[in-house]
Amino acid sequence: MSAVSSTAAEEGARQPSLWRNREFLALWSGQVVSTLGAQTSGTAMPLLVLATTGSPSDAGIVAAAGTLPHLVANLPAGPLVDRWNRRTILLVSEMCGALALATVPLALWLGRVTVVHLAVVAFVQGLCFVFFGLAERAALPWIVPAALLPTAIAHNEARSRGAALAGPPLGGVLFGLGRAVPFLVDALSYAVACAGLLFLRGDLRSRTTTPPEPLWRATVTGLRWIWRHPLIRAAILLIAVSNMVFQALVLILVVLARDHGATPTAVGTMLGLYSGGGLAGALAASRLHRHLAPRTVILGVNWIWAALLPLFACTSSPPLIGVIGAACAFVGPLWNVVIISYATLLVPDELLGRVSSAAMTLSWGVLPVASLGAGYLLTALGPTGSVLVLAALMLATAVTATAGPAVRRAPPLPASAGDTAPSHRASADDAPPACPTPAECTAPPHQDPATATATATATANDTPPPRPAPADDTPPPHR
Repeated sequence: MSAVSSTAAEEGARQPSLWRNREFLALWSGQVVSTLGAQTSGTAMPLLVLATTGSPSDAGIVAAAGTLPHLVANLPAGPLVDRWNRRTILLVSEMCGALALATVPLALWLGRVTVVHLAVVAFVQGLCFVFFGLAERAALPWIVPAALLPTAIAHNEARSRGAALAGPPLGGVLFGLGRAVPFLVDALSYAVACAGLLFLRGDLRSRTTTPPEPLWRATVTGLRWIWRHPLIRAAILLIAVSNMVFQALVLILVVLARDHGATPTAVGTMLGLYSGGGLAGALAASRLHRHLAPRTVILGVNWIWAALLPLFACTSSPPLIGVIGAACAFVGPLWNVVIISYATLLVPDELLGRVSSAAMTLSWGVLPVASLGAGYLLTALGPTGSVLVLAALMLATAVTATAGPAVRRAPPLPASAGDTAPSHRASADDAPPACPTPAECTAPPHQDPATATATATATANDTPPPRPAPADDTPPPHR
C-alpha cells in the first residue's frame, strides 16, 4: 500500500505545473490587465456614441467597424501568423492598439469626437485583436505542454471572464467620472501587456521546413482542413450563429436598460453580473470538461441558450437582466474549452494559424452583420421585439444541432495525458486524423470565440471569444 502511495506521489511530483511555467505566467498576467482594460473601454464605447449622437444605429455602426476585421482580415492574417515571428506579432498588435485608442481622449479634449473617428479606432483595435488572437493561439502549444493545454485554455477563459466581470462596472463608473477616463485606463493596460510579452524568450516560429504557399492559396488551406472534419465544421457553424445572436443581444440590452432610465453605472453593473456567470463557468470548465461528452456539451449549451433568451423580453430591470445573462454566460466557457482543445490538439502546428483564421472568419465574420442588424432591429421593433427575434433564431439553431449527425456522433476529446512536451505532434505532411465514424468521412470538402469560444470560444460574447473562435456569450472586447 505504501509502495502504491509512494509511486502516486512521485508521479504527482513529475506532473508539470502550469504556474511554474514562467512564459505562460508572464503572458497570462499581462493579458489579465489588458483584457480588463479592453472590457472597460468596450463598455464605454457604446455609451460614448449614445451620449454623442443619441442614435442606436450609430452605436451599431461603430460596433460593426470593430468586428469587421474578423470578416476581412482573418483569412490573410492566418498564413502571415504561420510565417512571421509570433512574439513580434503579439508586441506590434498591442502597441498599435494602444496608439489608436489614445486618440479617443485626445479627440474628447479637443471637442472633435465623431462617429467616423470612433469607427476607425474600433476597426484598428479589431484588426490588432485578430492578429494578436491568432498569434497567441498558435504560440500557446510552444509555451504549454500538451498535457496541460486544456487547463491553460480554461485559465485563459477564466482570465477573460474575470475581466468581463470587473470591466463593465469599472467602465461605467469611469465613464461617469469623465468620458475620457476609461480610454486612458485601457491605453495604460496596453503598456502593461507589452511588458509581460517581453518575458517571452522562446522561439515561437512555426517549425515547418516546406516553402510557404502563395498567400492567396494559403488563405483557403484552413478552410479545406475544416471542411474535411465534419464535427469541427458543424461546431464552427453553430458558433457563428450563437456569436451573431449574442453580439446583437449586448447592444439591445444596453438600449433596453437605457430606455428605462438606467445610469451608465447601472448598465456597467448589469453587464458585470452578466459576465460574472462567465467567470464562474470558466472556473468550473477546467473540471467539468473531463466528465461531459463533447456532444453533451454542444447540444446542451445550445438548448440552454434557447430556453434562456426569451426571458430577456420579460423584464427591463438591469439587475435581473444581468442575472439572466449570467446564466447564459455560465455555459459558454465549457463549450470553448471542448472546441478549442479539439482544434489545438488535431491541427498541425504549421497549419494552426491558417485553420484558426479560417475558423474565426466563419464564426466571427458574422459579428459586423449582427451589430448592424441590432441597430436596425431596435429601430424597427424596439428592444423587446428584437429579443424575441434572437430567441427564435437560437431555438432554430438548437433544433438544427440536435438533428445533425456530426454532433450526435462526436467522439471523446483527444487524449494527451502524459504528454509533457510542447504539443503539436502532427505535421502537415501527415495524413489528416482519421474520422471517428464512417459517416463523418462522407462530407464533401469547411469562430472563431470560442469561441471560443469559443469559448469561444464562443462567446460567449465575453469573448470572445472566440474565441476556432469561442462562442461568445458576453460582449467581446475591442481587441
